[in-house]
Amino acid sequence: MRKVWKVFGFVVLGGVGLAAAAVAGWWYTTNNVEQPKYAVVTRDGSIEVRDYPALIVAEVVRGGDRRAAVRAGFSPLANYIFAKEREGQSIAMTAPVTQRRESIAMTAPVTQRLQPGADDRWVVRFIMPSEYALEDLPLPASADVSLKPVPPARRAAIRFSGVATDVLIAEQEARLMAWLERRGLTPQGSPTYAYYNDPFTPGPLRRNEVLVDLAD
Repeated sequence: MRKVWKVFGFVVLGGVGLAAAAVAGWWYTTNNVEQPKYAVVTRDGSIEVRDYPALIVAEVVRGGDRRAAVRAGFSPLANYIFAKEREGQSIAMTAPVTQRRESIAMTAPVTQRLQPGADDRWVVRFIMPSEYALEDLPLPASADVSLKPVPPARRAAIRFSGVATDVLIAEQEARLMAWLERRGLTPQGSPTYAYYNDPFTPGPLRRNEVLVDLAD
């Protein structure tokens, strides 16, 4: 019996060690990857109103449902920053990877916005490191990838953890929209979904956000 408990103890300690390693890896990654330096205007729990500076993004457009589109968009963007298909040096990875549906009315119900559809088109973006001006970035080898400036903007954001399923995103988006309505703030354009972690990060350690630009 003593031997059984000893083996059980090693298993438990091994599990704790793996969990600690996962937390350490998550902390290192999230603290060593550049993120946009926004200013918080208002904070209410998991919801913030932020002022973002001008940004430069590399983007692709993909069709289909949300999950398939972000996966399809990731590969050409990764090929661009890691210089897989172009000349020049690689570009540092940043966070988050963002995704926004094209041409969608803000008055449509949240459940309709997140229904998968073959006609949906999604803009998937990598944010370029702040050290680069637009003219300093190497040109993409593929016409699929576009480099674009994004002007400064005030955005509302809600932060949440977990695996970013359509249901979870819809719930958080609804919370954010209700919060904006109570405060008389007007959303503008399509919501943006932001993913800060790789797919191997455990759900409870993931950082996800729904963001929406605010009208002046």
